[in-house]
Amino acid sequence: MTREEINQKVKDFLIEDLEIDEDKIADDALLKDDMGIDSLDFVDIVVIVEKNFGFKIKPEEMVNIKTLSQFCDYIESKVSA
Repeated sequence: MTREEINQKVKDFLIEDLEIDEDKIADDALLKDDMGIDSLDFVDIVVIVEKNFGFKIKPEEMVNIKTLSQFCDYIESKVSA
């Protein structure tokens, strides 16, 4: 899976499943502060990522992930491993 495909899938589920305004979605957008993703949304993200990318997110691996770009980097590292 290419980085572009990962970015598109992530963008799609942020808009469709989490109902985040498309204008707020940018590579350098902060997940919590800019996009408003909270702990309840995170539970949904875990399920969505497992369904779309085939791996489980480990909460401890998400501690330092602050931006959308970092989140996509994390997904890319898991699907290309």
